Amino acid sequence: MTALQFSLPTPGRSLPRVIQGGMGVAVSSWRLASAVARTGQLGLVSGTALDLVLARRLQDGDQDGAARRALGAFPVPRIAQRVLARYFRADGRRAGQPYAPVPRLALRQTRLAQELMVLGSFVEVWLAKEGHDGLVGINFLEKVQMATPTATYGSMLAGVDYVVMGAGIPRDIPRLLDHLSGHEAVQLPVTVTGGSGHTVDLDPEALLGIPLEPLVRPTFLAIVSAHALAAHLVRDDTVRPDGFVVEGPPAGGHNAPPRGRLTLDDTGQPVFGPRDQADVSKVAELGLPFWLAGAHGTPEALAAAEEAGATGVQVGTLFALAEESGLDPALRDDVLARLRAGTLDVRTDPLASPTGFPFKVVQLPATLSDASVVAERPRLCDLGYLRTPLERTDGSITYRCPAEPVHMYERKGGDAADTVGRSCLCNSLAANVGLGQTRGDGYVEPPLVTLGVDVDGATRLAAQHPGTWTAVEVVDWLLGSPQTQPL
Repeated sequence: MTALQFSLPTPGRSLPRVIQGGMGVAVSSWRLASAVARTGQLGLVSGTALDLVLARRLQDGDQDGAARRALGAFPVPRIAQRVLARYFRADGRRAGQPYAPVPRLALRQTRLAQELMVLGSFVEVWLAKEGHDGLVGINFLEKVQMATPTATYGSMLAGVDYVVMGAGIPRDIPRLLDHLSGHEAVQLPVTVTGGSGHTVDLDPEALLGIPLEPLVRPTFLAIVSAHALAAHLVRDDTVRPDGFVVEGPPAGGHNAPPRGRLTLDDTGQPVFGPRDQADVSKVAELGLPFWLAGAHGTPEALAAAEEAGATGVQVGTLFALAEESGLDPALRDDVLARLRAGTLDVRTDPLASPTGFPFKVVQLPATLSDASVVAERPRLCDLGYLRTPLERTDGSITYRCPAEPVHMYERKGGDAADTVGRSCLCNSLAANVGLGQTRGDGYVEPPLVTLGVDVDGATRLAAQHPGTWTAVEVVDWLLGSPQTQPL
């Protein structure tokens, strides 16, 4: 059997000035990343829950055929065919029909679970890279450790150029990329409450069952909020990233908690101070390329970042509201209407995320930002991307999430106080992109939208564009010149 050949990224390419942020679930869709990459900048797809995204798109009939086109390019057809047979519905789901479940993340994973996670990230990256030679990356959350090996490997099979990771300390990712580029078996350390020495494992050759040519190792960027963490990571060759995204508290999605004792303002939001701002000059002294994120979505902010020694900026909100974004159009239009009316309210919720990290929440009716909507939602945890493993006294493993039913969390040794105010991000973020679950009793999961708190750039773009804007128009505005030579 001959070894497979892959289309690999071109080495020696100049670094992007603009990184389009990785916003999950599937807000940073392959269409958005592709549009940005075609301008010569870096487009990121969200790497969160791509197994779920693929399975639900297939159940909705894959109306444009994109998922099946990408699956047709997967190097092991029998694996793609198994997933198609299980999830594809040519006519889509019936009205009110629930989505079929996907395997939940676990330390010990079934073949189906690993195949689906590999395929999910392969499909998203392959589609983002289709038809051009621009730069495409994938963004992961360190908190979702049990999906990291398979999702990373699938993206590498598709030729991903960059891997970006935040929401934790990504010490083990450089070594993971080194080993996966040679299709070596990997064991990624996983944090287990009450236990130690646990890993989630992946053997690429055993999974695929065919010999493979080595892959090009993608560039790895660690998202950090403190210069001290950046300095710590560069000290050791085995954990040193290739660069950093330095993210400040205004950024959307998850934020690092304030340093020191948590203090809330009169609106219940965490108070961030000078200690929560990275010293950019100290990051620059480390000698690695870096990009600034969080309230850097304007041409002036890009210029200031470059003046401070940064390679450029990472921008989320402007792209989240672009036409190619995966955000449900009705939600996007509501946000834009409030933006233009000057009534858009984005708050930093210290409790919403089960991770314990503060989370930016757009205040919108009929979403989980509304207390009445929260009260009506049955408390359950059936997706489990943010659940964490726990070792029982007998050595067995269970999993818990502060957003699950309180009695279940307590039964697993959790403190009921940790469940207060928690939202089910897994289900609500899927609903943001039109993939929300419909329950057997007809209940439809509500969304929960996140953006950065700084909307100056979005307000200025809204004044220039009467409807919405495209990703190309965002890049043109940030760089100050049209991208007349698309890739």
